[in-house]
Amino acid sequence: MHDQPLPHDTRVIHAESRLRDESYVMHGHHCHSCHELFYTESGSCRFLIGDCIHDLQAGDFVLIPPMVLHYTRYVFGSCRRTVVLFDHASIPADVQKLLPLPEEFFTRTQIFQIPEAHRQQIVACLMRLVTEEKISDSFSPLLMERDLQSLFLLSSRYCTFLHDTPEQIHTTDPQIVQAARYISENYMHAISTEDIARSVGFSPNYLSRKFRETAGIGLHEYLVFIRLHHAALELVSTDDSITTIALRCGFSDSNYFKDSFKKKFGLTPRGYRKSISN
Repeated sequence: MHDQPLPHDTRVIHAESRLRDESYVMHGHHCHSCHELFYTESGSCRFLIGDCIHDLQAGDFVLIPPMVLHYTRYVFGSCRRTVVLFDHASIPADVQKLLPLPEEFFTRTQIFQIPEAHRQQIVACLMRLVTEEKISDSFSPLLMERDLQSLFLLSSRYCTFLHDTPEQIHTTDPQIVQAARYISENYMHAISTEDIARSVGFSPNYLSRKFRETAGIGLHEYLVFIRLHHAALELVSTDDSITTIALRCGFSDSNYFKDSFKKKFGLTPRGYRKSISN
């Protein structure tokens, strides 16, 4: 279910809870046509969202807007996580206005944490969502909608929202942060692994190995990821041609760009632009 978009009825809600460990490998970044709410119930995991990497601990939520690339790695051992897919049309206006920065809340990635004292109450809403997903009778859609609304109301009341999360790789390793920053500042140019390694004073092989071990993603894969992320933004914010956008985002081969884009988003660049504009 985690890699699948919602059905055409955007008010439908889906929820699941699963235990993951290091043996589970997600096959590349993906996105949804709906919102995803990801909760770390126990253990911890590494979450890559847009051009940021965050290490999530038990009690952490992350809310991901539609069509935002993300990827999960379970590099710290066993982790139980719960995922809810929904459209924010399921959240009525009187509930939305009680959320932090309500006009922006569902348009940006949100990370928020449940204090230990209130965790049981909020997790109970999640577990009811998961249970109703399994029951799936005529009562379930309305019950799930109400539980989702309760979940956001309780979260708004009790949770700590991290509005100023880091814009780069979330790690204490200064060289990896520096390499990620170099990529974010130069992705539009024809940069190589050698260029990135030179910017941090490492050999290309050493940096590639260290980057993968620390960030959980290959150096070249991260560069392509950042380029695709910016290309996706330009596809929906400009009327420029696909070839122009590809070149501006650092892709010298338009066919490679189209193939990479479809692999990550499940849509061609043209199809992605059309899906967002509809």
